[in-house]
Amino acid sequence: MVDLDSQANTTFATGLVKFDDEALDDLKDRNIYHVLRSEDFYPVSEVARASQFNNPEIDVIPSHITLMKYEVELNQLDYSKMMLIQKLGAVKNQYDVVIIDTPPSLNLYARIALISCDSLLIPSDLKPFANQGLINVKDFIKQIDEFRKFIGKPPIHVIGVLPCKISTAVKFVQYTLPKRIAVIPKRYGFEVTDTVIHEREDLAKSAEQMQVVGDMEIPDPRSVLDFKPDSTAAQEFELLAIEVLQKMGID
Repeated sequence: MVDLDSQANTTFATGLVKFDDEALDDLKDRNIYHVLRSEDFYPVSEVARASQFNNPEIDVIPSHITLMKYEVELNQLDYSKMMLIQKLGAVKNQYDVVIIDTPPSLNLYARIALISCDSLLIPSDLKPFANQGLINVKDFIKQIDEFRKFIGKPPIHVIGVLPCKISTAVKFVQYTLPKRIAVIPKRYGFEVTDTVIHEREDLAKSAEQMQVVGDMEIPDPRSVLDFKPDSTAAQEFELLAIEVLQKMGID
């Protein structure tokens, strides 16, 4: 996993944050900023950390809440846009799949992610305001594809829009959701995944797990696939994984 979002949600969600005091922050000196900033130092092998979020473990290049303040600096360094490609290329034989989490805004970090990726999955709650944002996403992809052509990379393979955080209310699922899904290809030209990720209690609980260390209670999020492997939430993510891998051409 590569966390390119200054909100660092993936870093928190995969359990890399084990502190509630800034003095104990062990991520500030080795995170995605350092990967992008330095050409000669901070390879993936030195920055990625094994996450105990799930079994088997995954490697995570963490983000940090300070990432936002470095955007102007990195934007002035032309090579920073290409650094993730270079450093991931150095470890391409070590990983089957690399997932890059992008910020919700179409900023420098989203640009770096789309320059570096092969395929794109677009999560959306399918609410009207979010759907309108797909116009900007489409234009952004077009801009990135022009740059990718210049550096000899093929256009981004857009897997589609992933409906997520979807209500389980029966009437909504029966009547409103199909209408919202139908709008996406017709109005915005994106396919929609067959898999839908709904808001479910087990999914929320897996992210809210805590552990007691001494006198402190610290976050200890778990993958829903380990927390409740037989749950509907886990089954939805399994279906999503199968669908995405198939559409990426990975057996």
